[in-house]
Amino acid sequence: MMRYVLVIIMVLSLSLATSCVNDESHVIVSGSTSVQPYIEILAEEYGHLHPEQVIDVQGGGSSAGIMAVESGIADIGMSSRMLNEDEQHLWVIEIAKDGLAMIIHPKNPVSDLSLAQVRGVYTGEITSWRELSGNDAKIHIIAREEGSGTRSAFEDLVMGESRISPRAIVQSSNGAVRQLVSGDPNSIGFISLGLVDQTVKAVKLDGVAATNDNVTNGSYSLFRPFLFIAAKEPTGNSADFIEYILSPEGKQHMINEGLVP
Repeated sequence: MMRYVLVIIMVLSLSLATSCVNDESHVIVSGSTSVQPYIEILAEEYGHLHPEQVIDVQGGGSSAGIMAVESGIADIGMSSRMLNEDEQHLWVIEIAKDGLAMIIHPKNPVSDLSLAQVRGVYTGEITSWRELSGNDAKIHIIAREEGSGTRSAFEDLVMGESRISPRAIVQSSNGAVRQLVSGDPNSIGFISLGLVDQTVKAVKLDGVAATNDNVTNGSYSLFRPFLFIAAKEPTGNSADFIEYILSPEGKQHMINEGLVP
């Protein structure tokens, strides 16, 4: 796993090095591919207000973003998981909460699963949709890669001490998971709730629908934090961008995109 993360960091470092502008108006934000699309939208809106500043948003994964901040490659890291014990020295702020949706193909008749059933599917104990009151077909498991904040949240909230089956098809982004599920009637995956669209169906969990209202009131149990990380408390343009995200205008943009600020 560590070798995989280091490879990501090397690729990210090269990418950032080629795009970096060595002036104080250039803020580099890197990390979680779950957080990335929302920050790209916010960075674009921020750019309309501050055309003299450049907010460069990069992906790479939560762990890569944290390491980029620690190594000084990025000004701000994005994470969709909580910091590990050895990362607690970093500055951190929660910018939003994001529900984690279990998605299936729209034509799949299953509409409600328990957490125990989801765990059984991902450990490989449950292998057919027929066991879940669905069609007599083999379940195709789709998961995120090691080091992903989305996978880390899924493992913490659903799997516990259990391990995801090696049969799982691993994808490197929420968009890729959604695309696979949308094209396979027998698949199941997990993605950011804000990225659920008409091409997939979010199932209820223990009878509770995957909605932002249910994340807010606490009845829907699968949600994770969206964090900004920095080596120390941000100043200058980095601080200004964070202040914009936490402003009423920034929060409204997050609500419009399906997040809970």
